[in-house]
Amino acid sequence: MILGKPIWRFALLALTILLLLSLAISEPTEKEIFDDEDSEGIEELLAVDDEAEQEQETHGKFSDAEVLTKAQRIVLELNSDSAKRVIEQNEYVLVLGYAPWCARSAELMPQFAEAANTLKALGSSVVLAKLDAERYPKAASGLEIKGFPTLLLFVNGTSQAYTGGYSAEEIVIWARKKTGVPVIRVNSVTEAEEFLKKHHMFAVGVFEKFEGPVYEEFVKTATADNEVQFVEVSNIEAARVLYPDIESSGFFLGIVKSEPERYAGYEGAFEMEKLLQFLDHNKFPLVTKLTELNSVRVYSSPIKLQLFVFAKAEDFKDLHEPLQDVARKFKSKIMFIYIDIADENLAKPFLTLYGLEDSEDTVVAAFDNQISSKYLLQTDPTPANIEDFSSKFLQGSLSPYFKSQPVPDNKEASIQVVVGKTFDDIVLNSPKNVFLEVHTPWCINCETTSKQVEKLAKHFKDLNNLVFARIDASANEHPKLQVVDYPTLLFYPASDKANPIKVSAKSSLKNMAKVISKHVRSSDDAPKDEL
Repeated sequence: MILGKPIWRFALLALTILLLLSLAISEPTEKEIFDDEDSEGIEELLAVDDEAEQEQETHGKFSDAEVLTKAQRIVLELNSDSAKRVIEQNEYVLVLGYAPWCARSAELMPQFAEAANTLKALGSSVVLAKLDAERYPKAASGLEIKGFPTLLLFVNGTSQAYTGGYSAEEIVIWARKKTGVPVIRVNSVTEAEEFLKKHHMFAVGVFEKFEGPVYEEFVKTATADNEVQFVEVSNIEAARVLYPDIESSGFFLGIVKSEPERYAGYEGAFEMEKLLQFLDHNKFPLVTKLTELNSVRVYSSPIKLQLFVFAKAEDFKDLHEPLQDVARKFKSKIMFIYIDIADENLAKPFLTLYGLEDSEDTVVAAFDNQISSKYLLQTDPTPANIEDFSSKFLQGSLSPYFKSQPVPDNKEASIQVVVGKTFDDIVLNSPKNVFLEVHTPWCINCETTSKQVEKLAKHFKDLNNLVFARIDASANEHPKLQVVDYPTLLFYPASDKANPIKVSAKSSLKNMAKVISKHVRSSDDAPKDEL
């Protein structure tokens, strides 16, 4: 429902007043946070937190809400005055630039707070801070925050872009790696058991001694990778807690995930580039669920063949396990991705590429990101059909998919409506000259051009070797029709359909008629040029 202007303005005013009151009541000002005179008050607040922690040890764990509330207090709230000072006074500051209305910011905020809590518990020197970039645009501009959410790490005042994942665990891993802790060392079975409780995915390296060329490549790899926690072990019993199948001799590297495909061991030479490639091909689960927060990681995966399953959550439950069995057969070659078809922000842009944006049934599609080709499974999405589709996709034997509207009835039409399925018959394979109008529904100038084409079609109606046609490029595709500007007018000579002649849509009606007459090869039936 859309509110009328008076009601809308009243609602906005009320919301603004409530927001200002809440800020005045609950948020300390920058002066209150940073003035030396109030340092005793801050210490008292911290003491309250410490007392609460002691009470937790006595009476049990905090609720999730209490933990989050405490974690959020650890994150500094920056403003125009404090942003520069906080960054200058601390060696490491990880800043989250956000906007209150941004859904991705809202999704990231609790993860960021949890990461702050974990880093504090680990004794990290990284300060986590957040800045409302909409409320403080000048400060945001000074920090070069241009979109939402934006994460930046400042090292002695110099910023670098955040390149890690967006869960609390991934933020912690990235922050520690960038501040001098690329590898965690585990010395005993007890430490290994504690490590397992805290980490869902990690790379484990086993060495007799933490020295030498092989170990150095391991540390270089740990430093270069932004997403995976590395752990090093020399105690073989502790190593087997982390990775049960480790042999007792030599050195070893493996990746562990909380997935059905839990363990993967590396068998190549210990060289950083090869180790990184191994991690890139094994860090994702067999079937990855796409979310707003992991989308960048998924899109940048080195696995360029990607198979997408769009399905309702309840339908995917039955398909998930057999799909994992299929994905296992193509591991490291095809990336399998699930998208909830009800999630319009994620599913609709993909489905629009196939003309299936309104679909509610399960859709299986594939993309080859190396050659920018797309494919569609056009049989029932059973595990057997998906496996056959995947095999042909890997072999390169699938025909690319080009979307098309249903074939229209053009019997009485003066202008033939072309769709993807009829482009060959009406345009490329026709023995006649074809004048094609390429348009889209959202094109501002297309309507004017369409009226001109209708006049031209009427003017040349008695010309037997000329066909007028139009195609909606937003709903139809063809490999031989590569158009980026709309409207576009193309004249396909009967003698050379491979080289259409572009006609300016900005030309006058008379000039368009002259161009057509010039290229039509049958002078016997040519009408006069005057309109």
